Amino acid sequence: MRTGILGGTFDPVHSGHLRIARAAYEQFALDRVLFMPSGNPPHKQRRWSSDRERAAMIRLAIKDTPFFVFSDFEMHPEKGAYTYTYQTLEKMKAADPGDDIFFIIGEDSLRDFPIWRHPERIAALCTLLVAPRETAAGEAISEKIRQVRETFSADIERIDVEMLPISSHEVREAAAEGTSLESFLPEAVAAYIRSNHLYVNHEIS
Repeated sequence: MRTGILGGTFDPVHSGHLRIARAAYEQFALDRVLFMPSGNPPHKQRRWSSDRERAAMIRLAIKDTPFFVFSDFEMHPEKGAYTYTYQTLEKMKAADPGDDIFFIIGEDSLRDFPIWRHPERIAALCTLLVAPRETAAGEAISEKIRQVRETFSADIERIDVEMLPISSHEVREAAAEGTSLESFLPEAVAAYIRSNHLYVNHEIS
C-alpha cells in the first residue's frame, strides 16, 4: 500500500488542500491519501473550531473521492501530551510494516524541517513530498530540497502542482464578514460553516 499523509490543522480544510492531495496521489501512484488533522502540536496553534467540527468538515470535503480517507490518528493524544510527526509515523509503520508512506508538506514546513523533533527519524520512515508555495517556485525550494536530502539522507520529491491562492485564514475572514465561501472550499463545507456559525468571531486583519 502506498499511503500519502496530509496533515495540518484544517481549520478549515479548503480547496488548496484538496488540490495538493490529488496532485500527490496522481504523480506518485498512491493508493490513498489520509487527511490527518493535528491533535496537540508543540507549536500550540490556536483552534477556531473543535476537533468534531474539523473532522466533520474534512469528511464533507472528501466524501466524493474514494482515495481520500479521513484519519483521526493524531486527534486523541494522551492528556497534555504533544503529537509529534515522528511518533505518528513510527506507530503507523509498526501497525502496517509493508506500507510505503509519503508525507506531504508545504514549502514553509520544509524550511522548518531541520528543527522538527527527530527529523532524521521522519526521513527514515517516509518519502517527503513537498508542495511549493507558488506555482513558479524556483531555485530557493530546489536548494532547500537538496539540503534536506543531503543532511538527513531523505527521499524527498517536489509535487508539480498549480497552487491555489487560498489560506485557512482567508476562509475564516470571509466567514466572519459573511461573504461567499464557495470559491474557497467545497459547497458542502461552506454550508456546514454557515449552518454552525463557525468563525463568526474570527479577528479580521
